[in-house]
Amino acid sequence: MVAAASRREFVFAAASLIGERPAPRLVRIGIVGGRFGATFQWHLHPQARVTAVCDINPESLRRLAETYRCGNTYRDFRAMLRQAELDAVGIFTPAPLHAWMAIEAMKAGKHVISAVPAGMTLEELERLLETVQRTGQRYMMAETSYYRPEIITCREWARQGLFGTIFYSESEYHHEGLLALMYDDRGLPTWRHGYPPMLYPTHCTGMVIPVIGERLTEVQAVGWGDNHEVLQTNHYKNPFWNTTGFFKTAKGHASRISVCWHIAAGGTERGAFYGDRLSYIMARPEGSPNVVVRITKDGKEVLDADGYPQGSVSIEPYPQPNHHEKLPEPLRVKTGHGGSHAFITHEFVCAIVEDRHPEVNVWEAAAYTAPGIVAHQSALRGGELLKIPDYGAPRL
Repeated sequence: MVAAASRREFVFAAASLIGERPAPRLVRIGIVGGRFGATFQWHLHPQARVTAVCDINPESLRRLAETYRCGNTYRDFRAMLRQAELDAVGIFTPAPLHAWMAIEAMKAGKHVISAVPAGMTLEELERLLETVQRTGQRYMMAETSYYRPEIITCREWARQGLFGTIFYSESEYHHEGLLALMYDDRGLPTWRHGYPPMLYPTHCTGMVIPVIGERLTEVQAVGWGDNHEVLQTNHYKNPFWNTTGFFKTAKGHASRISVCWHIAAGGTERGAFYGDRLSYIMARPEGSPNVVVRITKDGKEVLDADGYPQGSVSIEPYPQPNHHEKLPEPLRVKTGHGGSHAFITHEFVCAIVEDRHPEVNVWEAAAYTAPGIVAHQSALRGGELLKIPDYGAPRL
């Protein structure tokens, strides 16, 4: 019987015999939150099926049900968690709910993928880490920047050593126009009303940290606000529209991260990585392209006896590939946030099927989220230099 079985079937059978829970071959997922939550490709993935959808808003619930072709609808998150036919839950709700809902889902025996940020405080991040370790469930933060094509390329080049030493990096997230989202259709404040910009840092840190391969360890931050009514009345007690953090990395390098809600500039999520051999500068909203900068001699990298590159600087537009070859055929579709949603879908499903931590696991999520939490405190204290906790990495 064993000889006739496939290797994967044998692994699942062996796991059952020794009492371990085998990972499901078809991931049954429930989706909570019908705005952002309706923009992923769970219904297209060959190893996933949406078996429940949940939202308190009837229109959002209808959108989820239609998108994922799922008639099993819920208005109550806790009721959905009690459903036995669920392996995982996708949490795409307002930011202040993310950590609590993720913890409740893992306590109920479900794997979790959560929208960003992972949490609002360091204490929430610590509770998330503790819950993952205690329950054994898999957690992934759905950070879109990690899977933008430019960042996939830069992560690969960094692993290959093409940058040399990345001694300076920067990233900026500009989102003018949020004022309209700070009030609902009744004119009442939403969770976005006065939301501190550095409590939403991961579109920036989710570029910088995985490319440079270092944690951010210290920060001095400066915030700006103009005494607008929103900044005087929000329940976060946040006085800033925009905040810029100047970070030190674990190896002593520099990084600048800026998150802006009110700025006379085009919307963008972009980064730049400066090395002593190669630099990659992402496109700017005014129209400049992705650019690669090298030091070459006659078109080649030539080093002197001390390892110093010879030649001159060459600056060339980079025709960025979409990396669709890394995806199953059904997921090779145009998706949101630079095409990242299909990659997020695929990675979470594969992590559960393969019974491993996702790439943007709870330790990475904490590493991307904590720098912003600390940076906000630094800005509130007039730019005080503050240490950022390091939550480590998973044990393989």
